[in-house]
Amino acid sequence: MHRAFRSILARSAAIPLASFAVGIFALASSSSAATETAVFAGGCFWCVESDFDQVDGVLETISGFSGGETKNPTYRQVTGGGTGHLEAVQITFDPDAVTFRELVDLFWRSVDPTDDGGQFCDRGHSYTTAVFVNGESQRREAELSRADAQESLGMSIVTPIRDAAEFYPAEDKHQNYYMGTNLVLTRFGIISQAKAYKRYRESCGRDARVRHLWGEQASFAH
Repeated sequence: MHRAFRSILARSAAIPLASFAVGIFALASSSSAATETAVFAGGCFWCVESDFDQVDGVLETISGFSGGETKNPTYRQVTGGGTGHLEAVQITFDPDAVTFRELVDLFWRSVDPTDDGGQFCDRGHSYTTAVFVNGESQRREAELSRADAQESLGMSIVTPIRDAAEFYPAEDKHQNYYMGTNLVLTRFGIISQAKAYKRYRESCGRDARVRHLWGEQASFAH
């Protein structure tokens, strides 16, 4: 719960109901107006969502697709190819708590930005990386961040910085997959989504590759 809401609730007994309601409405309007969004494509969107949910100041993450031509694509369509879309995550954040630049800095260090053929064990266009930017301010910050990350890495970063495109949320079953309790059939047997996600992430080599590239700078590698 946002600390401002906790403070209001603590004082609510001494505030007339009408005044309390007006205060809640004003705070909600102020909070929503202050939020910003970032969209990153970093391979498997389950992993990107899991990573950025850990960041203080991130309010919401949504797994989905962006960058292509097909409207309202399904997961099967995107992974099957031909839509032009990438798996991506839309991140809503509080810029007073975490900046766009800080999020981009974390993003480079959570993927293999030297790979233009996919990410880790997931190959093909839909798994390639991109930073989608809203306006010149985000583009400038993303370009500065990429230059700094490239210098730090000592290798060429191939991840493009692209103008924001329509973002389409993926099916409900893909949202917060990494902590799902539904049972799914996998090559590891019938297990919960959360366990399937952990097995997938480990077997795909995501964290091992990120640690190899970035060392102690690796943002989220387990």
